[in-house]
Amino acid sequence: MQKFFLYARKSTDVEDKQVLSIEAQIAELRTFAKNEELNIIEELIEKQSAKIPGRPIFNAMISRIEKGEANGIISWHPDRLARNSVDGGKIIYLLDCGHICALKFPQFWFEPTPQGKFMLGIAFGQSKYYVDNLSENTKRGLRQKVRRGEYPGLAPLGYLNDLRSKNIVIDRKKIISVKQAFELYAKGDSRLEDISNFLTQCGIFSRNGKPLKRDRISFILSNPFYVGFFRYGKELYEGKHQPIISKKIFDQAQDILKQRGRSHHKTKNEPQAFCGMLKCDTCGMGITGEYRIKTQKNGNTHNYTYYHCTKKNKSVSCDESCIRQENLDEQTSSLLQKFSLSEI
Repeated sequence: MQKFFLYARKSTDVEDKQVLSIEAQIAELRTFAKNEELNIIEELIEKQSAKIPGRPIFNAMISRIEKGEANGIISWHPDRLARNSVDGGKIIYLLDCGHICALKFPQFWFEPTPQGKFMLGIAFGQSKYYVDNLSENTKRGLRQKVRRGEYPGLAPLGYLNDLRSKNIVIDRKKIISVKQAFELYAKGDSRLEDISNFLTQCGIFSRNGKPLKRDRISFILSNPFYVGFFRYGKELYEGKHQPIISKKIFDQAQDILKQRGRSHHKTKNEPQAFCGMLKCDTCGMGITGEYRIKTQKNGNTHNYTYYHCTKKNKSVSCDESCIRQENLDEQTSSLLQKFSLSEI
């Protein structure tokens, strides 16, 4: 007797989006199974896109089918099962192995025959093409929006996304506080923590209701959006939105952020010439180099560079000792001479 999993999926986990999609699928599939006299052992609901592999409920269903708990799937359409080549390939492979004996769709004909699997592969391919094409169209639309000077993302603090006009407008409730925060920091007497406390007193918090952290404050103060520009794709564009602070105040804030930023010190053991090029012959792991300074009794100092195995493979005991750079240079040169070209 054939046993079926009923699988319904929508592409988002946000509760107020595509809610009716799941309810409609379940209702239609139950009626379809009843009319076809199909034995459903469990109903599975997934709220995740099938664009890329990794859906937990789908993967668990496949594992259970491989264990023999069921040998069939009921779904609204093949695109509910897969919109990528990996998951679609799993379904077809299980059909070839006999783990899946039947796939039932109210809106798609399928039989476990060579022709049926061929048509199923085409359906999976069309689903993937739809997702890829939709992605390209979306990116093209975003690029055009950027060229018009419209920021294609969530509005920063002090602004709002106007759903009607599809533009970004000023948030009258918060814009004054954000402007004052810039002016306070530009004077040079306030720290990032002070700006966070000031915004907290103004009733501005993070999404979880807590005061804004240092990194968030630093990001706000360095965002060119507030002077009429925005970053997109690592490039700076002039926006159509209304700026709230002057270029002078923004530049003053940037100078203070730069002065108070963390200094970048060189690491104690900088990457050496052979790092990333050579591997340990014993365990296959990469090699690393480090400096050593030796001081003699007479006060003379000598600088050396040693290379040794990183020994990151815990399953293999590597006893290779270190080697000085001079010796490694000689060994490398002797090897390269075997492959050198003649002058003629």
